[in-house]
Amino acid sequence: YYLANTPVGQKTRIWYAKDVRGPWRYHELEREAFDPGLFIEPDGRAYLATASTADGTITLLTLDKDLAHVTASQKVHYIKGAEGSKIIRRGAYYYLFNALPPRLGLTVSRSRSLFGPWETRDQIDDKTGGHQGALVDLPDGRWFGFVMEDSGAIGRMTNLSPVFWQDDWPVWGTREAPGRVPRRAAKPILGGAFAEPATSDDFGKPTLGLQWQWNHNPEPSRWSLSERPGWLRLKPTVATGFWRARNTLVQKGQGPASRAEVKLDIRHLAPGDRCGFGTLGQFSGNITVQGAAGGKVTLAMEVTEDTVAGARTEVRATVPLPRTEALWLRTDMDFTTDRARVAYSVDGRRWTGLGGDFPLAFAWRTGTFQGEQIALFCYAPTGSRGWLDVDRFTLSALPPGKPERVR
Repeated sequence: YYLANTPVGQKTRIWYAKDVRGPWRYHELEREAFDPGLFIEPDGRAYLATASTADGTITLLTLDKDLAHVTASQKVHYIKGAEGSKIIRRGAYYYLFNALPPRLGLTVSRSRSLFGPWETRDQIDDKTGGHQGALVDLPDGRWFGFVMEDSGAIGRMTNLSPVFWQDDWPVWGTREAPGRVPRRAAKPILGGAFAEPATSDDFGKPTLGLQWQWNHNPEPSRWSLSERPGWLRLKPTVATGFWRARNTLVQKGQGPASRAEVKLDIRHLAPGDRCGFGTLGQFSGNITVQGAAGGKVTLAMEVTEDTVAGARTEVRATVPLPRTEALWLRTDMDFTTDRARVAYSVDGRRWTGLGGDFPLAFAWRTGTFQGEQIALFCYAPTGSRGWLDVDRFTLSALPPGKPERVR
């Protein structure tokens, strides 16, 4: 098994493993290949196709037999605005797929040689199914396309589509409705058990579940699942604000509407600590638990908008919190209305909304590629000896477009 990726600001890596479950190892190439598309011929010859929107020139890099070094580089095609190159082969033709982010479209080019000449046709776009993807074939001869679609505040969703061939060109959709990814279609492989992605977590395992991601590279010394078994412990990292706080733990926002709750033990927060729960994206709305002298705690509802000029934070409401061992925080996200709201409780039953609703939005330049996410965070402007313990996280579905009145 092989996989190619290029971490931001680093050189391209070619990962390899004998078992898809790992262990995986990688070779680091001598250069950075933007959006690398790995293609391996039946005889083992390997190539990377790469292109960047700023240029649009598609370059083919030849790799050595170990996929560890680039041995040659050749410009093979040009499509204005192209990136996201992917290559497959069918019969006598090679097929090169490219995304066109400026107009959110997908093209396919074909050639009898990897090195061209290529002829190019438009495929689909975000109005008809997506703008970056390629094809896979099944043993029974059927073909399917996978493609990502910018889908509003929830981010980029992956769509799967049947594909048929006409005059040696791929056509997305069905013969009855060509050129469009169906909103509903039979799965390529039927009969398997439905595997629901993990979401809720009681933090009872020795490792974090795969549903979690760190928003930044984590500081291992500032979090633990073992110091208090059955709890996640977050120790404040030093940060000037929420957007720059490391060890912020996130999950993908779930549509069409969902509710996320956490139960916290806030007894050990130190003065200046800022820990809480909410959303992370172009608009980050949350309830921040602020530690103060004498064991006092204040709740602040804040909305931070990430802009090209930097983050702008609005404090919408603050309330003093009675001394309590446990605190529940809740975040509701409705992707049919692109609105969210937060609430708190001291008993897990009676809830109080704070700060009103706030927008959800997707903007890759100022938010994240993942769209709006659920975020659990703990930071302080200076070093801290405090900590936050998290008992459990629960995610559930909500009826979209019908916000529950919080009391």
